[in-house]
Amino acid sequence: MELKAFLTVFAAVFVAELGDKTQLATMLFAADEQVSKWLVFAAASAALVVAAGLGVLAGGAVANVLSPRVLSLVAGIGFIAIGAFTLYTA
Repeated sequence: MELKAFLTVFAAVFVAELGDKTQLATMLFAADEQVSKWLVFAAASAALVVAAGLGVLAGGAVANVLSPRVLSLVAGIGFIAIGAFTLYTA
């Protein structure tokens, strides 16, 4: 069961991160000939780990107050609102 949850989270985050501004910024840093590609990789990886850690901490704290069903509903509404706003402003 743990492997299934791991793969689900991995796939969702991986797809969400593809082509976003974080990846573009990392590409720009890596394009600089004076900066080590390993340094860019390490720094970008560390930043994503810290950001994910904050998400886990925030999610754990909110889960103590709201049920998972309410959290899913709020997240779904939030994603729909962001999508609608993006379409409206495009």
